[in-house]
Amino acid sequence: MRTHSDAHDLRHHGDSEVRDHGPGHLTDLAVNVRAGTPPDWLKAHIADSLSSLAAYPDGRSARAAVAERHGLPEDRVLLTAGAAEAFVLIARALPVRRPVVVHPQFTEPEAALRDAGHTVERVLLEESNGFRLDPAAVPEAADLVMVGNPTNPTSILHPAGSLEALAAPGRTLVVDEAFMDAVPDEREALAGRTDIPGLIVLRSLTKTWGLAGLRIGYVLAEPGTVELLEQAQPLWPVSTPALAAAEVCSAAPALAEAGRAAQRIAADRAHLLAGLAEFEEIRTVEAAEGPFVLIRMKGADEVRARLRGLGFAARRGDTFPGLGTEWLRLAVRDRPTTNRFLQALDQALTAVGR
Repeated sequence: MRTHSDAHDLRHHGDSEVRDHGPGHLTDLAVNVRAGTPPDWLKAHIADSLSSLAAYPDGRSARAAVAERHGLPEDRVLLTAGAAEAFVLIARALPVRRPVVVHPQFTEPEAALRDAGHTVERVLLEESNGFRLDPAAVPEAADLVMVGNPTNPTSILHPAGSLEALAAPGRTLVVDEAFMDAVPDEREALAGRTDIPGLIVLRSLTKTWGLAGLRIGYVLAEPGTVELLEQAQPLWPVSTPALAAAEVCSAAPALAEAGRAAQRIAADRAHLLAGLAEFEEIRTVEAAEGPFVLIRMKGADEVRARLRGLGFAARRGDTFPGLGTEWLRLAVRDRPTTNRFLQALDQALTAVGR
């Protein structure tokens, strides 16, 4: 474990790989939002909410729906403008002295802590151990620990028991479950648990439902923690359309659809991993459980550039602490898209000299 203040671009995100090229110019494997979303029924539901825009947003129904979805009382739920807002609230509102972020993972939690004036320590998980969490690596004195599950970008799903082992008296444990609904049966999820002291679980509706532009997520935590975070929010932080999405996406039909999508993602990911295994130059993190995979190769930057020329955007890995320029992250797509990508990858590798 080391303390860092380095040059990693913590504000770099996958959308920057595609946004300067216009819609349709690149097949997007850089952003982890499920393709083909939002579905028509969700678009229609959000559109219906526009007739209520003259009134201030009322989050009571959406909050109740999220609470019911996780079997929790409503005072354990806080709706946010995406999980990104939750990171900022945690960094600004909680009395933190020694925060630790487990990397490689989504970089916004650390960025939010730094912006709030905190000195952040990093626990770097190792490729040699399959990027798996060792609770003993976290300093005992840490009073805030942040970890993703499944983790972006490694796609590793940490056992619930390993995460529970991070809980300690006087410590806040933040588990970012933004991709958990893409895991069949949400194995290893801590959302809905009330027996782990200091636990905060973050969820997002962005990835499965394609709502990155709407900004909707939520916090599940002890009532006192929810109250502290809520006090740090501006008035009406979540828009009426976003509240409508949160409510309907927490209902049984949507949960069933998400479950079916998770099964498809698992099958499509297996197809992608099988194809990648044909390339001797590429090493993959094979224990992937999320809707993306992490790969390593020599000359990844040049390969990524060649892929762009062939119509595919991949996410660079060097902006994640603990990774370097030889890493790329690939979103899982349907089989025809993956087959086209694998052909382009073969061309790119040949062009750079394999």
